[in-house]
Amino acid sequence: MTILGPILIAALMIVPIYLAKESQEKRLIAVNYQNKFILEDTEMLHFSQIPDLEAENLSKDFNDSEYYALLYIIENTFTLYSNQQISLNVSKEIERQIEQILEIINLKEAGINPLIIESAKSEITIITKIVDEKGNSINSNSEASMGIGFMAGLLIYMFIFMYGTMVMRGVIEEKTSRIVEVIISSVKPFQLMMGKILGVAFVGLTQFLLWIILTLVISTVAELWFLDSTVNSAMSSSNQSIVLAKVASLTGGINLTQIFFSFIFYFLSGYLMYSSLFAAVGSAVDAEADTQQFILPVTIPLILSFILIQPIIDNPDGALAFWMSMIPFTSPIIMMVRLPFGVPSWEIYLSMLILVGTFITTTWIAGRIYRTGILMYGKKASYKELWKWIKY
Repeated sequence: MTILGPILIAALMIVPIYLAKESQEKRLIAVNYQNKFILEDTEMLHFSQIPDLEAENLSKDFNDSEYYALLYIIENTFTLYSNQQISLNVSKEIERQIEQILEIINLKEAGINPLIIESAKSEITIITKIVDEKGNSINSNSEASMGIGFMAGLLIYMFIFMYGTMVMRGVIEEKTSRIVEVIISSVKPFQLMMGKILGVAFVGLTQFLLWIILTLVISTVAELWFLDSTVNSAMSSSNQSIVLAKVASLTGGINLTQIFFSFIFYFLSGYLMYSSLFAAVGSAVDAEADTQQFILPVTIPLILSFILIQPIIDNPDGALAFWMSMIPFTSPIIMMVRLPFGVPSWEIYLSMLILVGTFITTTWIAGRIYRTGILMYGKKASYKELWKWIKY
């Protein structure tokens, strides 16, 4: 997956564009024109005028017809006939053109020159800037902040689940095969648990960094192969990837360095905290099917954080966002969602401090469960049993 992951991600970015271009075909639309309804050809639609009699016959029989559809106009009634389901894009384009024609007709009948209305239309682009504590203003982009926040939160959610369950399955496998009995004759149970957790953590971090590098490389190379020559010429003239150039333009006002290092911290800290709990769950059962009663309370904060990503994005400075970025079981996801919108430094440091303290506490608790549960066989543990193991 280290190699396949970036290939699949790049494919998801490039292949749909390529397939969309290849699948497009020009469609011929028959129209029994009235003088006031003359539709203009587009890149994918060609309108052909046919007599009323031919249009009437075509509306009843499309066999051996070269036309994709028939636009039948009777007074102000517009009907599309076809021998297949009409594409939404086709119907919307025809509706748009007819609405424009009717708008012009109504304006003329009201004694208003349509050119005046057209010249009065204006398009603006609002430039958003953030003013820092020193009074300096920097560009910002709400869409880019939303995208980065959502993706960062989603990746944290996926990685904690993926690598945390990997730790749990590894513990269960060693316990059921009795290999652990041999291993703990050489190392202490807590050392064994931390070795497994840290080992998987560095595997995950290495895999993530490789995914970033390989995805950018593969996406850039794929652009050269799949996109149009006009796109390629634009790339050659600017000597850079369109994807990279677009990312750079959209993230100009976002502190990517802070987000990157915060992602590494919250990924590692969140993973270490949750994986210690996953390891404790794995040591308390004999089979993966028995983990459900223990795994649900552990994963509820993660699932809740993922569900609340959109409300947090809508109001990243609200009370809900603040408290969920302080609660250690939700802060790895929620804080990463908030960071692209700008978070005061003291909130980040406080969140990190609480998360580290909680990680130390959960690791100590998990270690006490692990040292006893790893050698317990044939008995389903209960919450009462786990409490006893913690107190031993």
